[in-house]
Amino acid sequence: MVKKCNACGEVHFYPRDICPHCLSDATVWLQASGTGRLYSFSTMGKAEAAYTLAFVTLDEGVTLMTNLVDCDPAAVVIGQTVRVVFKPSEGGHAVPMFTPV
Repeated sequence: MVKKCNACGEVHFYPRDICPHCLSDATVWLQASGTGRLYSFSTMGKAEAAYTLAFVTLDEGVTLMTNLVDCDPAAVVIGQTVRVVFKPSEGGHAVPMFTPV
């Protein structure tokens, strides 16, 4: 879910009640498609301790920081299409992450 402003039509992330573009309070929740493109990424660590942080631009136009999972970091390229997957956190809550399509 992302927020959209009914006054100016802009979508924004992170979600907030006041639109950062026009300062209107006429914001509503919008169901995101769950797909986007890889804007940037960086892989840290080695072997099994490696993880990949990424910026993904959703099809709705907003960019968010996330993790890339279930992929070989050496095969990832900027501009690649990705989709959301939900992985359990240590506390058990589902966390949105992304994987290449």
